[in-house]
Amino acid sequence: MPAAKTTRAQERRRVIKRQVRSSTRTAVKKAVKAVELKEAGNGAELTATAISLLDRASTKGVLHRNTAARQKSRLMKRLNKSSAE
Repeated sequence: MPAAKTTRAQERRRVIKRQVRSSTRTAVKKAVKAVELKEAGNGAELTATAISLLDRASTKGVLHRNTAARQKSRLMKRLNKSSAE
């Protein structure tokens, strides 16, 4: 593949990965905030959304699967801890 074409393809992938990573991080932050504020129903819903986005990001190769698994685990731990209190 010519170098110019490779550069164009890399730029396209970079932009897409950046969007996916950004939306995933935002969803995780919203879920953590909702759980910390003890919003029971909303926290669970936002956590489920964040987990879905983490799974999608790891499937697309934006995040490593172990990174996504670790983040999901930490989210669920927070949710379970807050709902137990």
